[in-house]
Amino acid sequence: MRPTLVLDVVGLTPSLLGRYTPNLNRLAERGGRRALKTVTPAVTCTVQTTMLTGLAPRDHGIVANGWYFRDLAEVWFWRQSNRLVAGERVWDAARRIDPGFTCANLFWWYNMYSGADIGVTPRPMYPADGRKIPDCYAEPPELRDELTGLLGRFPLFQFWGPATDIASSAWIARAARHVMATRKPTLTLVYLPHLDYCLQRLGPRHPQVVKDLAEVDRLCGELIAEADAVGGAVIALSEYAVAPVRRPVHVNRALREAGLIRVREELGRELLDPGASAAFAVADHQVAHVYVRDPARIGEVARLIEALPGVERVLDEDGKRAFGLDHPRSGELVALAEPDAWFTYYYWLDDARAPDFARMVEIHRKPGYDPVELFLDPALRWPKGAVGWRLLKRALGLRTLLDVIPLDATLVRGSHGRPTDDPEEGPVILSSEPGLLPDRPVAAAEVKDLMLAHVFGKAAVPVG
Repeated sequence: MRPTLVLDVVGLTPSLLGRYTPNLNRLAERGGRRALKTVTPAVTCTVQTTMLTGLAPRDHGIVANGWYFRDLAEVWFWRQSNRLVAGERVWDAARRIDPGFTCANLFWWYNMYSGADIGVTPRPMYPADGRKIPDCYAEPPELRDELTGLLGRFPLFQFWGPATDIASSAWIARAARHVMATRKPTLTLVYLPHLDYCLQRLGPRHPQVVKDLAEVDRLCGELIAEADAVGGAVIALSEYAVAPVRRPVHVNRALREAGLIRVREELGRELLDPGASAAFAVADHQVAHVYVRDPARIGEVARLIEALPGVERVLDEDGKRAFGLDHPRSGELVALAEPDAWFTYYYWLDDARAPDFARMVEIHRKPGYDPVELFLDPALRWPKGAVGWRLLKRALGLRTLLDVIPLDATLVRGSHGRPTDDPEEGPVILSSEPGLLPDRPVAAAEVKDLMLAHVFGKAAVPVG
């Protein structure tokens, strides 16, 4: 077996490789580079699970970053249990070939209870007093304290939210280097999300992107050097490409105006009541799963959504089947945005009635993905002071909301999820082993076998 490092450099495309990515360039030059054909929706949980299982969403069940749990009548995003995933994972397939194989999963999703030998994933602590304390979950458990002692607490507030920067990806990279040096796993999976933040905030054509490219490339260079030192193979890939966008599509507001959404009023604010709604959408970047309670109304809802500006198409049962999304977790309909548009989760018609968590970084309470969490409210006169004052009150034991996120969806300049039209602006895969890459684009479902081929050799694991 050959040690193999897999770097998930989120948002990387062929057009972004160049002057500011010398380490990734060298990897491609000594090995090879191919376009990567991702799946729909091209979002983290779905794509990573396809890569690790070799299956389409219809088979592994991860139809988005979150969905409507029909038995609970609740929308949940960013769950972490690997028991939500169906299919054989890459580490299980590798152990069938050689029981001595080991795998370290550093921040790829569905990390908990996965069967991988080593795992680290974000897991904040939520004391009863309302605080959110940065932390991580690790397998084996003692690794959590080991990494925290070595690197400090995982920088959760730099991992997502308006304060995101290179710190979270740097922590993950240092953790990966430590695990590689001390545990020597056969396969090491490393998630480096840094580039994704700037691309969503500012768009892929903004000049500031080069700074983020250089920062994440430096981390890649350090990890590649660690793999090279032990004669290991290296794969670097991206899950999706971020496209420039200019139009938010408020799909739930359209459903609300049509009388299909029901809300519950609490203290003058409105909460979505999905179990009582005739139809509602779970928005996830450029894809929205639309759940329709009465099958007789599916056509009516489809026509309503198809007429919205910014909607490219609405998938019915046949359409979902064509995209590999015909799974019970999917909505009765799946809407795809046009290339320059994306879906918000907003369901209220008056911002004064928005739920209190709408103005907070609250990825687990919002019934949809919210990239506006990457921004501080421009209406705040002194943003850092506003955040500091709220944090001080919390430190003093006072209950207060970190309500510093705007409700202006037009701030978002990049999104993803729909199929990419131009391969140069799409996801990419690089390998240190040119003989293991096929002479064509690589499908996301082929990445599992490609990883195995790097570990065991092409003769042992044919690809394609």
